[in-house]
Amino acid sequence: MDEIRSPEVAIATRNLSKQFDRHLAVDQVDLEINYGDVYGLIGPNGAGKTTLIRMLAAIEEPTIGEIYFHGERLDLSRPNPRLKRYLGYLPDDFPLYDDLTVWDYLDYFARLYELREPKRSRRLLEILDLVQLIPKRDSLISTLSRGMKQRLSLGRTILHEPILLLLDEPVSGLDPIARQQFRDIIQVVREAGMTVLISSHVLSDLAQLCSSIGIMELGCLVESTSIQELYSRLSQQYIQIHLLEDELSESLNRAIAELRNCPNVESWTVKNQQITVHFQGSDRDSANLLKQLIKAQVNLYQFQIQNDDLEDIFLKLGHQQAS
Repeated sequence: MDEIRSPEVAIATRNLSKQFDRHLAVDQVDLEINYGDVYGLIGPNGAGKTTLIRMLAAIEEPTIGEIYFHGERLDLSRPNPRLKRYLGYLPDDFPLYDDLTVWDYLDYFARLYELREPKRSRRLLEILDLVQLIPKRDSLISTLSRGMKQRLSLGRTILHEPILLLLDEPVSGLDPIARQQFRDIIQVVREAGMTVLISSHVLSDLAQLCSSIGIMELGCLVESTSIQELYSRLSQQYIQIHLLEDELSESLNRAIAELRNCPNVESWTVKNQQITVHFQGSDRDSANLLKQLIKAQVNLYQFQIQNDDLEDIFLKLGHQQAS
């Protein structure tokens, strides 16, 4: 009998590995994604992200290891249409049929999913509304913009109301407006109860979308945690202090004297009129530092608190792995 993992976990893998000839693409990945999560998978090219997603989508068979959906083991040696209906999978190169209209394209896939009337037409209208393509329902796919085509592909992926949505580089090549539209749709499907795993090189998008992050390097899952925990553990806080040109040298000397006396200051660098301070402290601590600088008559016009973003953290981890 297959072992059943906790149904509280939407996706779970154990010791999941995939070898192509002599290349180990995915190496003993243990992954757990909770229901309702938007899980961002990041890593350099060749890290194994696409291979991992293809195994979760039941397209690639693992060399070793196990995959569980909704507490039930995925076994490619035994047909299980019910398990596959849990899944919606959007690869980065899914072909569209340019000679079909938007409506006919969605209708074709709805029939494959055995949606029957009147539910089928209602569902197609719901999808077109969600992906903002109702005005284009009778347009040929060949006339759509890249962003529209990507939204249409996402609509096709969620036609059958899957529990789990697997998206491989879905915003690749999209402009900022199209990426924002795509993010808005993902937020809606998450609110509808879907669990989403999304890989992307656009880390600013993932930082806005995701509740959890996984980082892959050389086929291994080197980090898997909530985005809040990742930031609290690995994000460095900085304060940018911009000085006025008036009495610049005197202001700089006074500022450095105050930084030396502040226990929350780890280090600082000076470039032209700007001081970058590595700071460990609360909002109250930074407010106290600002008060002290003003009291010391430091002529400043900007005092800005910044934190490492997801891209900074990823680059730091990459340097740590390489060293």
